[in-house]
Amino acid sequence: MTRRTFMAAASAVAARAAAPAAPAVRSGMGFSPDCFVIGRPSRTSGTVLDYLNYAYERGAGGIQGFIPPGPIDPALVKGVRERSEQLGMYVELVALMPREDAGIPDFERVVKAAKEMGCKCMRSVCLTGRRYETFNDLATWKTFVTDSKAKLARTVPILERNKMPLGLENHKDWTVEQMVPLLKSYSSEYLGTCIDWGNNMSLCDDPVELVEQLAPFCINSHIKDMAVEEYADGFYLAEVPLGHGMLPLKKMFDTIVSKRPNVKFSLDMLTRNPLVIPCLTEKYWVTFTDRNGVYLARMLRMVRANKPKKPLVWVDKLDQQAKLKFEQDNVAQSVLYARDDLGLKV
Repeated sequence: MTRRTFMAAASAVAARAAAPAAPAVRSGMGFSPDCFVIGRPSRTSGTVLDYLNYAYERGAGGIQGFIPPGPIDPALVKGVRERSEQLGMYVELVALMPREDAGIPDFERVVKAAKEMGCKCMRSVCLTGRRYETFNDLATWKTFVTDSKAKLARTVPILERNKMPLGLENHKDWTVEQMVPLLKSYSSEYLGTCIDWGNNMSLCDDPVELVEQLAPFCINSHIKDMAVEEYADGFYLAEVPLGHGMLPLKKMFDTIVSKRPNVKFSLDMLTRNPLVIPCLTEKYWVTFTDRNGVYLARMLRMVRANKPKKPLVWVDKLDQQAKLKFEQDNVAQSVLYARDDLGLKV
């Protein structure tokens, strides 16, 4: 046994022996990896087992988590499965799709690890940035589209071979008119979408229409509420605690459940400055050749009709202690809302 394997096994044993105390309030809603970027940067520190315990203590019913690159530790996989079953929590792994054929074996190892952990599904993205910031010209966007379709072509056979559904998140890349035919083109029960409730507002998609059109393909979902505020070149877009924003959460929730009743909902509450959506600039529109002014007009009407209930918080103006409190409070309020208003109970 290597030192790394021994330490992971010891950590798993210690975790099983000292289960975290039951939280005062718990819902059936899980947490995405981005819910604690201030208090615990879960992408870069600790393991998925650590995050499982951390999330449980804060009222989560499950998690979406990462496995770091490289060899997958069997003791970690076993520890996650045992702990998630003990705590009654779901686990969904997050993984990037293989960029080239050489990456297929590594991706398949993650898929197999997800099955061994007891995961019912996984999540991935095509773009890790934001469309209107990443691409400066139409040619670069078209290259991204070609590359993304190639990644999906590599990924789908792996999912089908292992019978592992994967939700492709609308990650500020595809408009809803592009994502629906993209999913249909693969005609696989193992490729669907992770519906993020607020992301596509940055692309001037109506959030309710987005949910209605993507719900039949839903594998998993990022639940969030949004606040907006107009500025000279467009609008600001901010995640706020559930029930504190402009989204008709119950309607969106019911729409997804009516089509996919077994989907798990993971809070995606990011602690950061409001996003700047420069939809009144020329650069913003350089990749949207198939859209006209109707989308812009509709979104600006929505922004103007939904003034924020409270002033938007610019996180970088807070000291570290205030940031920590802000993050924890936002998640705690969202857990309560999920349990009491959406009925996501354990």
